[in-house]
Amino acid sequence: MPEFPLFSSRTEMARRHMTIMPPLASQPVMYVWNGSSSPGPLSVNIDLSEQKAYLFKGGENVGWTYVATGRSGFASPTGTFRIMEKIVDKRSNRYGMILDRNGDVVNSNATAGVSSIPPGGRFVGAKMPYWMRITGYGVGLHAGAIPHPGSPASHGCIRLPRDMAETIFQNASVGARVTIMH
Repeated sequence: MPEFPLFSSRTEMARRHMTIMPPLASQPVMYVWNGSSSPGPLSVNIDLSEQKAYLFKGGENVGWTYVATGRSGFASPTGTFRIMEKIVDKRSNRYGMILDRNGDVVNSNATAGVSSIPPGGRFVGAKMPYWMRITGYGVGLHAGAIPHPGSPASHGCIRLPRDMAETIFQNASVGARVTIMH
């Protein structure tokens, strides 16, 4: 059975595990989850240096997942947070794309209030499924692309593989602890 590192000098073994294999054999395993039948509240420990989150229920390690946190210039915050709100189908009000009057994308990496919008065009916020807010200034955990597992890629949020984002969303309550460390 695999070992899961904790944020202390000890390690624990996870019992029953489910490994999700990537679509291509050359890609790394993206996450392991075995907490479906484990009792207790879910908490999440995110290690920025590893770009991984470790999941605990009732204090027992129940899995891990790759994450993509803030890239250079968009650092993810560190510290201990609580999930403040949960929204299944959220869109960013800051980052997204600009569409022209015909609905064609003219800027796929737009920032609201910064990127210009052509006459008749509009800003469309990026999808952030399974949104779990952890700060008052717009940082949260959500489903999103992890283009290079082990490397930062976001504007500061914690991106998760879609299936794991849904799993965490279903298992974490508002108030659940999220710790982010270097």
